[in-house]
Amino acid sequence: MSLFIYNSLSRAKEQFEPLHPEMVSVYVCGPTVYGHAHLGHAKSYVSFDVVVRWLRQSGYRVKYVQNITDVGHLTDDADEGEDKIMKQARLEKTDPMEISQFYTRSFYEDMDMLGVLRPNVAPTATAHIPEQIALIEELVKTGHAYEVNGNVYFSVESFPGYGKLSGRTDPEARQSGSRVETRSEKRDPSDFALWKKAEEGHLMKWRSPWSTGYPGWHLECSAMSMKYLGETIDIHGGGMENKFPHHDCEIAQAESVTGKPYVRYWMHNNMVTVNGTKMGKSLKNSVNLKDIFRDIDPLVVRFFILQSHYRSPLDYSETAVKASATGLEKLRETLRRLKERRTGSGAFDVEPFRLRFIEAMDDDFNTPVAIAALFELSKALNAAMDSSEGVSEAGRQEALAFLDMAAGGVLGILRQDGGAGEGNGEELLKRLECVMGVLLGLRAEARQNKEFALSDKIRDRLLEAGIEIKDTKEGASWSIKN
Repeated sequence: MSLFIYNSLSRAKEQFEPLHPEMVSVYVCGPTVYGHAHLGHAKSYVSFDVVVRWLRQSGYRVKYVQNITDVGHLTDDADEGEDKIMKQARLEKTDPMEISQFYTRSFYEDMDMLGVLRPNVAPTATAHIPEQIALIEELVKTGHAYEVNGNVYFSVESFPGYGKLSGRTDPEARQSGSRVETRSEKRDPSDFALWKKAEEGHLMKWRSPWSTGYPGWHLECSAMSMKYLGETIDIHGGGMENKFPHHDCEIAQAESVTGKPYVRYWMHNNMVTVNGTKMGKSLKNSVNLKDIFRDIDPLVVRFFILQSHYRSPLDYSETAVKASATGLEKLRETLRRLKERRTGSGAFDVEPFRLRFIEAMDDDFNTPVAIAALFELSKALNAAMDSSEGVSEAGRQEALAFLDMAAGGVLGILRQDGGAGEGNGEELLKRLECVMGVLLGLRAEARQNKEFALSDKIRDRLLEAGIEIKDTKEGASWSIKN
């Protein structure tokens, strides 16, 4: 079997062939860290997490790079407007670096809850200013960029292929996605900023040959992807909204410098809607992951996302998520029964289900069909376990191994450590609070009985486990140490 990927550039499914045998380079546009992650982030990063997992399962060594945008992303995604991180810093009355680092930590907390594997490299824009300046210098030297009043712009006219990813190849189509008002200093309204001169009071700024300023949003991904993955990369992913202008600009910047194809396979995930309406902060229907996780197991959210194809829209509703919870519990129950069931004599063939799963994943990572194969397996296993013959030990082990690979290793919806049940973070915290209540009660009783050695032992053992006890006039309190 061969893997086929829908290439957004050719608008067709193509057989996947990496540039270097047995090695795949993957770059996915990461978040702009000025707020907590939402369901749209989950859709994108869960989808590409499964892409990376399947490539590794297929025998490839994958180098996965996902950036963090911590400067230069403007509120209107054009050459004018306000830096999103600086705007949030003003709202929270702090500095931009604290904002970016706080929300970066928050982002990874949520991704960890969803079972999203960390990238091999997670570069930040602010840590790669020299690379971005060097790329601009090369573009200016080759005539693809020009400087005006301390600002540097890419000349779209200098790159005939501009807009080939989004299909916006004519001037009118290119301008339809940008602001009506354009800077008069540009040679062409479609030209985009590579470097912007910082205005007075702008906190995030660096020295450059043109001015003290900061890079444009589109520049960082070209600079960082080529640094860590080379001039041509195998797979570049992101949301559909990134096609224009962000990814078209990336292509123009990179290919103008190297003269080589920038990306072999472009992949774009679709958007998230809420009860049929497009999700967005302006519409006040953005679904924050931390809010969802208070009531819903994060792996149910992951399972819910994977029940739609990455190129299909995902409609969020309480009814849909509840249905996903029910469906995932059925798979968990099958796994529990399979682990606890006594061995029988009946033969059970896992191969047809394994082949259907592989075929689905090789068909542009079709997770809905792959999950359907798991449900078919679950139904067949339950029927076999309920029969008089049961399932033989060989059949049981094959089924467990397949579920571990498919539902655990690839889809990430069942734990690979042998556990069938999952608890959300809020539920685990409640259980920890109950346990600590019992321990603090026992410790207080020991102190009251003047058994100070036992009291100190409880305190010291908890400290070794990362939980600190503080004795105050109001009583004992506890906290988890970082």
